[in-house]
Amino acid sequence: MNEQYTMKILYGVQGTGNGHISRARAMAPYLEAAGAEVDYLFSGRDQSEYFDMEVFGRWQCQAGLTFISSQGKISPVATLLHNKLGQLLNDIKTLDLCEYDLVISDFEPITAWAARRQKVRCVSFGHQYAFNYPIPIEGDNWLSRNMMRWMAPAKLQLGLHWHHFDQPILPPIIDLTEQARPAIKDKVLVYLGFESPEDVIPLLQRFPYKTFYYYGHFEKNEVRGNIQLRPLSRAGFKHDLADCEGVISNAGFELTSEALHLGKKVLVKPLTGQMEQLSNALAMRELALGASMTHLDHSAIEAWLNIDHNPRYQYPNVAKSIVDYLLAGDFKEMELQALSDSLWAQTKTSNVMTPHTSPKAA
Repeated sequence: MNEQYTMKILYGVQGTGNGHISRARAMAPYLEAAGAEVDYLFSGRDQSEYFDMEVFGRWQCQAGLTFISSQGKISPVATLLHNKLGQLLNDIKTLDLCEYDLVISDFEPITAWAARRQKVRCVSFGHQYAFNYPIPIEGDNWLSRNMMRWMAPAKLQLGLHWHHFDQPILPPIIDLTEQARPAIKDKVLVYLGFESPEDVIPLLQRFPYKTFYYYGHFEKNEVRGNIQLRPLSRAGFKHDLADCEGVISNAGFELTSEALHLGKKVLVKPLTGQMEQLSNALAMRELALGASMTHLDHSAIEAWLNIDHNPRYQYPNVAKSIVDYLLAGDFKEMELQALSDSLWAQTKTSNVMTPHTSPKAA
């Protein structure tokens, strides 16, 4: 990059789940090292609900779009009432991009639509854009398909997934600073953000021979028999992820990717009615990466606890490669395929069973 020129970037991040934020944290140091000047805009949750945001400097927050869930299910009526489309349109209209050379959107609608409206170059990336290709899909319908297509559109869209499916899909973006440590016997990490603790805690107590580190919206550390309740903390969570035997979570993409990278076995419970999470659970089964359950199921957890299969995917530095690709400035389909091929060639696997995929058309 020309030493006399500093690229100005607005980076939009969908804040409904922590996975998008984790990707932005992984990208931030490489953007800074490349000399780019980056402003961050987060949307999808109230500003008070974000935590450990120091890496993003003076970031800004907008309402954006999100979904409301209750007891592990999407609530369509509550979602419709919560999202204020008039405010969204006004935020898109009033976001001034005149000082930016590039907009990056991790499935964030305000920045993507503002860039489209003002004809500013925009790149969108994230797991959701893998659904542009023929990959395993479950729970698809007209609404979910159009949400994927129009939530945060851009001319160039980079999809991420656990497998390439013979498409120009990239591997997951992983925080490579965290390394796996020897697993502590019978230690299980639990993060079920869309489930009620009143449903989760009694279920976990039925396995007294395991110790569950359960992260959620708890006020303080608390011990309840074989369960260690933990308030949300990025540092604490990363520490417990590094030395646990396995992870029980909803079927979000980023945490599962981190667990696979560290060689932790995974059990997911997808958010009912959410196509992305249902499809993630399907892909996990077809790729033989982990197990899934449709509801909080004692039998499914018991069977999973007895599984010794821990597939490990050691992913390369995808964040740095994407930054290099973006700042080169000349985005071409052929170069995206070459980038995908190069990154998958660097991905190391161990204890991985043969995938039995049967992708459906996206």
